[in-house]
Amino acid sequence: MAFLNDWQLFMAVAHKNKTLTVFLALVLGWLGAHRLYLKGSADRLGLLHVCSLFVTGILYGAVKPHPFYIVLPLLVSLIAACIEALVLGLIPDEKWDAAYNGGSGKASRSNWLLPLLLVLVMTVGAIVLIGTIARLFDLLYTGGAYG
Repeated sequence: MAFLNDWQLFMAVAHKNKTLTVFLALVLGWLGAHRLYLKGSADRLGLLHVCSLFVTGILYGAVKPHPFYIVLPLLVSLIAACIEALVLGLIPDEKWDAAYNGGSGKASRSNWLLPLLLVLVMTVGAIVLIGTIARLFDLLYTGGAYG
């Protein structure tokens, strides 16, 4: 029982890294890894990201629509993760520590990697958003005539 209390104490004061959060949102944001890292498995928005994977599986197995509609829940989840990454990455370090590192005793200090990740997140997010909108309009209004 003492081990469990020590583990809970360790988890309660773990320092959350902003750069790692943005990286997780970029790489595994469509699965909600960044939300699960910040708030744990009780986060409803993080679980909504995870559910997009199950919705994709249901669409693939049961409905069999156009392949674009099968991956659409994952694309929407990725776009939301990119927006979340930008919002989280642009929070000043003091506010970040107040929100996520209250009991850690450490101060966050962002370095040069964070702005590079934010530029990459913005690029990936814009490409995915514009491509998703273009393909969706192509399928809806022309029946997929352009690809």
